[in-house]
Amino acid sequence: MVRVWVNGCFDVLHRGHIEMLKYARQLGDELVVGIDSDQKVKSDKGPLRPFNKLEDRIEILKSIQYVDRVIAFESRLDLERLIREYKPDFLVVGSDWKNREVVGKEYCKNLKFFDRIEDMSTTKILGYLK
Repeated sequence: MVRVWVNGCFDVLHRGHIEMLKYARQLGDELVVGIDSDQKVKSDKGPLRPFNKLEDRIEILKSIQYVDRVIAFESRLDLERLIREYKPDFLVVGSDWKNREVVGKEYCKNLKFFDRIEDMSTTKILGYLK
């Protein structure tokens, strides 16, 4: 079985998220999505985030046909431990992480970068609401 791992906030889902999940799932037999806890999103993105609470973000991700499992994590160390234990064949991250430290890359066989769709991001979407 070929295992694939993706992680992120997945706060306000948009087409870019769906395309990344679709791409990731096509790489293997099982796609696991690691999702940041509410506290981690708040510390990474600021006091107004997340827009959607963890339980809602998990349920939305679980309903997507490309996703097999969703696992929440609290910290960078927690994420690293989960990836180390899962031992993915592919770790898929957004192309904005090129030339940056990718947590868990040493525990996967292949690191793949996914190019953003039309430069979409939750931060930009929520910025339009202000």
